[in-house]
Amino acid sequence: MATNSRELEQSIHVDLSRQETYGGYLQLDRLLNSQTPRSAVHDEMLFIIQHQTSELWMKLMLHELDAALACVKRDDLAPSFKIFARVAHIQRMLFEQWAVLETMTPSEYLQFRDALGRSSGFQSYQYRAIEFMLGNKDPNLLLPHRQDEAVHAYLSARLAQPSLYDEFLRYLGRHGYPVPADWLERDFTQPYKKSDAIVLLFRDVYENPEQHWKAYEMAEKLVDVEERFQLWRFRHMKTVHRIIGHKQGTGGSSGVTFLQRALGLTFFPELWDVRTELRSPGAR
Repeated sequence: MATNSRELEQSIHVDLSRQETYGGYLQLDRLLNSQTPRSAVHDEMLFIIQHQTSELWMKLMLHELDAALACVKRDDLAPSFKIFARVAHIQRMLFEQWAVLETMTPSEYLQFRDALGRSSGFQSYQYRAIEFMLGNKDPNLLLPHRQDEAVHAYLSARLAQPSLYDEFLRYLGRHGYPVPADWLERDFTQPYKKSDAIVLLFRDVYENPEQHWKAYEMAEKLVDVEERFQLWRFRHMKTVHRIIGHKQGTGGSSGVTFLQRALGLTFFPELWDVRTELRSPGAR
């Protein structure tokens, strides 16, 4: 007669030091004891884990984007395409997580919202680092991090370095594409400004992809990243709208209205504008 059990194989290791274990390798004692609710409300644990896991995914996303940036800087675009495929799945995980938080109703959130004090997702330095990496540069975004010298220095360095898009334009310049000189060397701490000349550059790339395949594919990978980032922003905004309506955010912002304005920000403006400028083969 079959039994609902499984014999433990003799080869399975059971005599282990802490350093050899699954929990030791993952430092689960630290990880699983990092949830410290400030209230006795049941749903605060969901809120904490939601944001902690988002930070872990963002850490991995930065790790991957840094690797992609290194590929571009050494003129080796092909390996970055595999990296962007992984980034796409990370972004999908970040997007889907909002569905878990949306199981919390407004009345449930209000039971512990005061315990958050002034803390806010706006203060996430990893989110800010991702924005800097993708090109949303603004020195004022460093202000909430003045009290933490290490984080402020880390973000200041991220702010000053060329974004992923800046490095792509520099790659194009090195390979003979007509990128204006002022776009190759500029103050990278400042917001990016669109160039009509770069729109025309990308028009040629998109109208003749067989002649510019690497640039064409890289452009589409960047559009993929921005589209998913905007969808993440939108889902965040709708989740906040669903839970707090138009209340002020805990960090002092206008809440939903502030998040709505972020939807108008564009990382790679020429890659979007070029779509309007493309001509059918018979009209060129």
